[in-house]
Formats: sequence, structure tokens, C-alpha cells
Amino acid sequence: QVQLVESGGGSVQAGGSLRLSCAASGYTYSSNYIGWFRQAPGKGREGVAAIYTGLGGGSTYYPDSVKGRFTISQDNAKNTVYLQMNSLKPEDTAMYYCAATGFVIAPLSVGEYNYWGQGTQVTVSS
Repeated sequence: QVQLVESGGGSVQAGGSLRLSCAASGYTYSSNYIGWFRQAPGKGREGVAAIYTGLGGGSTYYPDSVKGRFTISQDNAKNTVYLQMNSLKPEDTAMYYCAATGFVIAPLSVGEYNYWGQGTQVTVSS
């Protein structure tokens, strides 16, 4: 089992920044991919960033909607993955979740992930 705890959400104005954290515990050695996902009210959950944390890792993945604005990174010593979000827009408003899995074909696909955190709310006002 892998436990994930997100933090760092909040309310910001458009153009602002937030950094989300995802602290992992448990059998973290089995989780080679960590992803960040978001779900806005009335919409499906979508991937916004993923990182390969396995041996020789560091590869990152982003959809076009956030590329250049969001950056995912890892701190192996702290078993923590971060999501730096800059130039935030009102359409970035959502509950943000981190998730973990051992192997994926599509790193930004919701269905690929086995373990999920409880989420942290991000609200961007115009």
C-alpha cells in the first residue's frame, strides 16, 4: 500500500502561483510514477503532470493545457513530489489529486493509477 497526502492548495488571483506537495509513505519503492490530476465541478478528472521516479528517472509529462506553466519535480530524500503552478488561470480551479502507480503506458491517464490522495483545493479568481 502507498499513502499519499497532498497539501499546498489555496485561493489565488489569476496570474498567481501555488506549489502543491504530495508526500508519499508506505511501499513507495513500488511506485515508479507519480501523477497530478485535477477535477473541476461537473467535469471529469484529467492529468496535468506526471513524473517517472524510478531508477534513472526524472522524465516528466504534461498536457498542452499546462505546458510551460506547471512544473512537476521530486525530492527523493523526502519522498515528496511537487507541482509548481505559475500563471494560474480561473480555468485551473479544481480539486487537485496526486496518484501513484508502478507502471504506465499513458502517464497522464487516470485509469493507470492505483493509489490516490484525498486532494487539495485550488481556486483561481479573475
